[in-house]
Amino acid sequence: MKLKEKLRPYNIILASASPRRKQLLTDLGLDFTICSTDIDETFPIHLKEKEIALYLAEQKANAFSQLKINDLIITCDTIVWHDSMALEKPTTKTEAHNMLNKLSAATHKVISAVCIKTLEKKKLFFDSTEVTFRTLSEDEIDYYIDRFKPFDKAGAYGIQEWIGLIGIEKINGSYTNVVGMPMEKLYKNLIQF
Repeated sequence: MKLKEKLRPYNIILASASPRRKQLLTDLGLDFTICSTDIDETFPIHLKEKEIALYLAEQKANAFSQLKINDLIITCDTIVWHDSMALEKPTTKTEAHNMLNKLSAATHKVISAVCIKTLEKKKLFFDSTEVTFRTLSEDEIDYYIDRFKPFDKAGAYGIQEWIGLIGIEKINGSYTNVVGMPMEKLYKNLIQF
């Protein structure tokens, strides 16, 4: 495989604890290790939409200051943008419920930004997907939160889970971007890196 051969000299590090990102990179056929870092995920208030995701993905990459010569870091950040605001990861059931109520019967954007970094160079890019939910009932929202506990997901939902199966009417753009990493763009940028 061309990509695997191209990246053979590198020690690929996925800087994310997300099981979805791990699975996506595994499905791409790459050998990698996982080394996530905790960074302060607050961002300057003047940033909007893609600027937020790009800023956070770059901050995650910059947290790796002790790179070795053959290290290649991949970081990613995903936000849900709705009604002129970023819906982050909910911390309580009430927050998750409020977020899903806002997304019900509406279209929002899922924006993921990726940073690929070595000692010598850095590439930053993003993708944006529009997602439309049908009207969700209170029972459906409660069932999903109680059963799937979406507290590690921006916007309080995972498209690949039950709520995505029963609630999403339409998506315009990359499906893997909504899962958590825009794989077509990642593949293209790794090939060109």
